[in-house]
Amino acid sequence: MAPKATILSADEIRRGLTRIAHEIVERNKGAQDLAIIGVHTRGIPLAARLAAKLSELEGVEIPTGMLDITLYRDDLSEVAHQPIIRETHVPFDIAQRRVVLVDDVLYTGRTVRAALDALIDLGRPLGIQLAVLIDRGHRELPIRADYVGKNLPTAKSEVVKVKLQETDGVDIVELWDLEDVK
Repeated sequence: MAPKATILSADEIRRGLTRIAHEIVERNKGAQDLAIIGVHTRGIPLAARLAAKLSELEGVEIPTGMLDITLYRDDLSEVAHQPIIRETHVPFDIAQRRVVLVDDVLYTGRTVRAALDALIDLGRPLGIQLAVLIDRGHRELPIRADYVGKNLPTAKSEVVKVKLQETDGVDIVELWDLEDVK
């Protein structure tokens, strides 16, 4: 089986994250009081890359964390009988910070809703912003990203696969037919 299309190459992913970093700096008038938190699984390496770009641009260390949303999902009973719980690691107080939540693909909005619930359980940040590498549409909830690497209109019968060096050994975003990934 082969993907229908390559959506982003490694260079395009890098450029998209660089653009998002510049947009974050511009919107927040710098990087002071920012924190970056990635959603398991691929949001974590994207968050680390984004934090590194922000640090490079602004010369300040950006605290990063990782968020597991498994127990906050509204489809938990449909996902697995025994869900796999991953680590939530946010080694800083989110109060008095603007948090940029990072994920790879924004689709229905349900993952983001779960992430917002998990994040609020950790404290009350000054604000929460959302950065995604791909926004593929088909929202079921009134959620939108503040920063988007690429808007990609898709059919519901398609799957967007984000592969990253840290998790998959390669940086690429591919579009697949749902029947080809089952």
